[in-house]
Amino acid sequence: MSSATPTAGTSPARRLSLAGVLRLRRPSEIWFKPALSSVAAVAPPNLLLLALGRLDLAMYTMAGSLCALYAHNRPYAARARTLAWVVLGMLGGLAVALVTASLTRNAVVLVTVGALLAAVQKALCDATRVGPPGNVVLTFISSATLFVPQTLGQVPGHLALAAAAGVWAWLVGMAPAPVRPHGPERRATAQALNAAAAYAVASRGTGEGSTGRGAAHADAHADAHASARAAGYAAVQAAWQTLLALPSTGARATTRHALERLVVRAEVALAAPADTDPERLRAWAHALRGGGRIPRTGDAPGDTDELLGVDAELAARPAPLWQRLGPLTPIAARTALGCALAGYASLALGIGRPYWALVTAAALYQANVTLTWSRAVQRVVGNLAGVLLFAAIAPLAHLGQVLLVLCCLALNFGAEALITRNYWLGSVCVTPMALLVTEFAGYQAPGDLMTERAVDTVVGALVGFLAAVVVTNRRAGNRVEQAVTAADRARERAARLLAEPAPAPGALEAARRGLAAALTDLRATAEGAAGEWWGRALPQERVVLAEQAGHRTLAEAVRRQATRPDRGASTRTEDVRP
Repeated sequence: MSSATPTAGTSPARRLSLAGVLRLRRPSEIWFKPALSSVAAVAPPNLLLLALGRLDLAMYTMAGSLCALYAHNRPYAARARTLAWVVLGMLGGLAVALVTASLTRNAVVLVTVGALLAAVQKALCDATRVGPPGNVVLTFISSATLFVPQTLGQVPGHLALAAAAGVWAWLVGMAPAPVRPHGPERRATAQALNAAAAYAVASRGTGEGSTGRGAAHADAHADAHASARAAGYAAVQAAWQTLLALPSTGARATTRHALERLVVRAEVALAAPADTDPERLRAWAHALRGGGRIPRTGDAPGDTDELLGVDAELAARPAPLWQRLGPLTPIAARTALGCALAGYASLALGIGRPYWALVTAAALYQANVTLTWSRAVQRVVGNLAGVLLFAAIAPLAHLGQVLLVLCCLALNFGAEALITRNYWLGSVCVTPMALLVTEFAGYQAPGDLMTERAVDTVVGALVGFLAAVVVTNRRAGNRVEQAVTAADRARERAARLLAEPAPAPGALEAARRGLAAALTDLRATAEGAAGEWWGRALPQERVVLAEQAGHRTLAEAVRRQATRPDRGASTRTEDVRP
């Protein structure tokens, strides 16, 4: 048992902050890719249905088309698998919704089924780490179709439309592969290098000229330093996950190995920032843009210990899905309860589209209550602003169905282009787009649509957040304890190897990388648990001590590397093309 005294968490009242919730970030480097993919996937089916005079079927084709929003950060081999699973998941949720809608029109039953579907979709998306937009798009489609009148005879045809659009979305998602087959892994490596460079700069900023600045100034620099370090390790781990998804043999393996060496340099920089040249890291990252050659790190051709460490990681298998689902039980329970209560509240108010409140609640749930509060604020602000935007767009869209479709496509592009700046900004476009989609089957009174959407947004956000507060995640503290134990064990393993005069080839590299992964997981777990309410006090001192000892061991491993020969600083390039 640790002798450290657990520290109490921050009170919930202090965490209901609006500071920074609406602040705009820099756009994603590939913000235009999901935006263009979305338009390319949605436009042909919608225009075809418009030509056939069956725009009322667009809900089903959009179910498949919106799958093109996923997996843009994955290598193409992994993207092909992920997109296929997303399409199958979309079809599965759609099938349940269509069959339910054909068997009953009882609104309470429909809301209940929608809430259960939302919980399953949330848990599976989080467990598989499918990435943005996560469960929200799946829940929007399944919940909306629950309230569209169906017959059992129509279900196969509607599913066929969704499947055909899903195949088209898969093709759209894979379309860039012939042009830039290594684009995703090059971007992931560049992000790791840039994050490591940022940490090296932040590390020097905390150590230079801090005397006399005052405690508050020193604390601010310390927070920036810790944030930059966490971001750096997260980017490196993301880069490794990307590279480990690539083949280890064949033509693509040459590029993978060249990128691995660059990620190793980012790891070294994180462990020894004082000995790092940030400009060199940034130069390597810049060289990875476009289709130029991959820069060399100066490693000797026969120096393969690092890559042997990668091979050791390849041999490790991820935890079974059921084990990954276990810790997500509280989040799934929150989603089910919050979505159900939001839908029931909407029904009690007499609003005809309770699925809007249900989807609003489903979109709120993040890793902890504090982040859920932030998302609730963003959702309400974005949706209410989107309702006002709809009021301005509706007169133009009502001039004809062609303009209706074109407005939806423009909003679709805007939503994906802006959402990386901040969730609320993307919601400003998502909301009028969703309102216009409801008019594909026929124009409706704008005033009624706006009122219902505004009320459902407020109801869904309020009820959904209250459900997050009520359903506590008492496992968060246990997960922190487990993460601390895992980090301690990884550090001990690395320390034992460092004590050996000549560890087995690749063993130290694998241990170092395992320790880096354990520390990254510890930081993410601790931050997630710190945002929960009503839980037991967290072992903050143990977390700090484990992180400090772990990073000291990482630095020692880097110093061991530095004594090995042929570690030049060459910036030559590998003869490897994308």
